[in-house]
Amino acid sequence: MARRPAKTKTVRTATPAVLTPMRIGFIALTDSAVLIAAKEKGFFARQGLDVTLVREPSWANMRDKVALGALDAAHMLAPMPLAATLGAGGWKKPQITSFVLNLNGNAVTISTRLWNRLVDAEPALAQDRLEAGNVLRRLITADRKAGRDKLTFATVFNYSSHQIQLRYWLASAGIDPDRDVNLAVVPPPQMTDRLAAGEIDGFCVGDPWNSLAVLRGVGRILISGYEIWNNRVEKVIGVNRDWGERNPLTHKQMLMALIEAAEWLDRPENRLEGVEILARPDYIGPQAAEAIRLSMLGVVRYGLDVSPEHMPDFFVFSRYSANFPWRSQAEWYLTEMRRWKLIDPATDISAVADAVYRTDLYREAAAALDKPFPLIDRKPEGLHAGPWQLAQASAPIEMGADLFFDGSYVSSARPAAPAQPREVNDGSLATRRPSANR
Repeated sequence: MARRPAKTKTVRTATPAVLTPMRIGFIALTDSAVLIAAKEKGFFARQGLDVTLVREPSWANMRDKVALGALDAAHMLAPMPLAATLGAGGWKKPQITSFVLNLNGNAVTISTRLWNRLVDAEPALAQDRLEAGNVLRRLITADRKAGRDKLTFATVFNYSSHQIQLRYWLASAGIDPDRDVNLAVVPPPQMTDRLAAGEIDGFCVGDPWNSLAVLRGVGRILISGYEIWNNRVEKVIGVNRDWGERNPLTHKQMLMALIEAAEWLDRPENRLEGVEILARPDYIGPQAAEAIRLSMLGVVRYGLDVSPEHMPDFFVFSRYSANFPWRSQAEWYLTEMRRWKLIDPATDISAVADAVYRTDLYREAAAALDKPFPLIDRKPEGLHAGPWQLAQASAPIEMGADLFFDGSYVSSARPAAPAQPREVNDGSLATRRPSANR
């Protein structure tokens, strides 16, 4: 069990006269909201930081600028600092994260053309989206026999939560992501246009781009990331490890500002103001305002022909100890990366998770604000169908559901247990352990 940091509650009476400058990168996604709220609502300034937010066009661009020191910190995909530390997909640059920006927020979206093909083949899909993978597998098999081209699915980066999530979902239905489909990399803001142009058949991306594809009538959400795994770590704030070692106070000030901003953003009464801020031209832009509003208010529009559904945890910014960098989730990502040969099979997964997901630094920042924090670095994942309480904390913390859609789970004794592809009866939809939102 981790040692409890001494309580050092910080009292702030006024913004410091001299602010420390920082450059932080972000991608135009709804889950950049905590960074943007920290800037626009004054949380960075209150902690003594003069932050310039820099909008980047792609994750590869972000990775390179952080590694080179052109950015002090960045909005990152949860696996990015792990991959950078291992030198996977680029040069080796040890990085750390001590703060999770959000849970959930992704979805698998397909073109309306592909959706119509799936529903024509199996009308029952319209009533049970958790069977979409099985229906897709049968269509892929039929296409192969007919000599048709493979379907193309896009993700935002090879070492992304989206790539790993899409692979996991496909494989659970018996679809080999390396042989049965083509995988492409497309920057998030381009996803909807590429889908509309027929250049890709589907994608896995964070909102607002899923919702925007639906609102434009060019796409259909097949399944949300929340339904694949309830309350999974999605984006983090990442820094070069050497930058963190050289700037421990600035790093702590940034973490404290983000903790406060995440709390502000997760209050229901502040969500609409958050939508207004995100829709400004300097951030995501007014063209996505309605799509941002839907997901920020916990509403999922799967298709234009169906009623919107309430999913209050589609985006989680603070509750459920969302900002804590759980090493159990880092280990799941690393295990999946090894499974798909994205990292060296000899990688010491626990050691890398310990080095990159810095729970100790989060605890120091939370203690300085007198906020509750977990006293453990890893927790069981996939065992809770609804709310539960984390007692191993500085004060009890209310937690959320954490089920996998296929019944898998993660624990300290069993690092990861992806389900084997299931045999299903083509004449009826199979059943599995239900997700918490069903």
